[in-house]
Amino acid sequence: MAKKHQKHAKLTRPALGHFGRNELAILGTPCGEIKKLARTISEQLSSRYKIAYVDADHKSADDESNLEGSSLAYGNQLEYVDKIDFHRFDQMGEFNSFDYKKKFIDQDLVLVNGNHFEGNQQILVIDSRKSLEKKLHKLTQVGLILFQEGESEIPDYLQAHIPNWSEIPQFSIGDTKSIASWISKTLENNLPAIHGLVLAGGQSTRMKRDKSEINYFGKGQKDFMYDLLANVSDKAYYSVRQDQATADSTNEVVDTFTELGPYGAILSAFRTNPNTAWLITACDQPFITKETLELLISKRNPSKVATAFYNPETEFPEPLITLWEPRAYSHLLHFLSLGYSCPRKVLINTDIEIIHLDDPTVLKNVNTPEEYEEAIKILG
Repeated sequence: MAKKHQKHAKLTRPALGHFGRNELAILGTPCGEIKKLARTISEQLSSRYKIAYVDADHKSADDESNLEGSSLAYGNQLEYVDKIDFHRFDQMGEFNSFDYKKKFIDQDLVLVNGNHFEGNQQILVIDSRKSLEKKLHKLTQVGLILFQEGESEIPDYLQAHIPNWSEIPQFSIGDTKSIASWISKTLENNLPAIHGLVLAGGQSTRMKRDKSEINYFGKGQKDFMYDLLANVSDKAYYSVRQDQATADSTNEVVDTFTELGPYGAILSAFRTNPNTAWLITACDQPFITKETLELLISKRNPSKVATAFYNPETEFPEPLITLWEPRAYSHLLHFLSLGYSCPRKVLINTDIEIIHLDDPTVLKNVNTPEEYEEAIKILG
């Protein structure tokens, strides 16, 4: 039998919905009620999470003055206005699912008016004013059921469509504290795992010998760092060049973005698994300890692109002991498309969490024979 032709490479895709990684479509009640609920949720959770709201304004679609005051009325395709307190982009043309995902990549939660759009998880509102008999296809993963004032029974057609309805949390729509608590717990449960990656694919040109094999603590430094990462992360890996790869290895990430140094290693890790956060460490920082890594993880801010230490020696974030969140993958690829392959530049120009160390000397690099001799004296 002829082998089936495969046109495209097999890539692991980010676990995204229609708009973002975490999205909740609210449906079953009039649009005004959905907007009101979304605003209340945002008020309670926006101090902890980045939240977006998706809605449609069909009423103004036929309004001739809809573009009044906008340069779009004169043929422009895109208008940007700095509103001082916020930024506004108005755009002509159609948006597809890829456009939405790109736009919402930095949001922790996307609240969706489910009367107009779909979401990969739903909040179902029981409201006799709004029948869902013709919208059952939108109810694919109901996570929460809310009852409008005066409602107490779930219609038979919804019970038939949602076999596990009795196991789904149920609140009054006015119990906003419980609703916000449920959403917060849902986001916490969806927090990406942390995988560790020790960069072991460098050429060690300045050291004149393989830095990853230098023995500071009774074993090669790459193995020492690997063990540290294995103790603080869900799973640890070695980052290696293609000529270093071990056949059938389960703990190696082979560079697929070649000739880009650490930048390529980070991208290769995200290509392997774009749904985890990657804790990156190097082989040339022998002063890094388990406590250093635990501090970084304890200060993690998953709402940011990354969590990194501030290095007072360079006056910049330290990119090679950084916890990169899944959303960083898109930013890294974007910077690469603009001709940049410096992970520090990405950190400087994106929204990150910066940690200041009491003793920043732990970030010291050892790249030359002279620095090695100095490090040995300090380490004793």
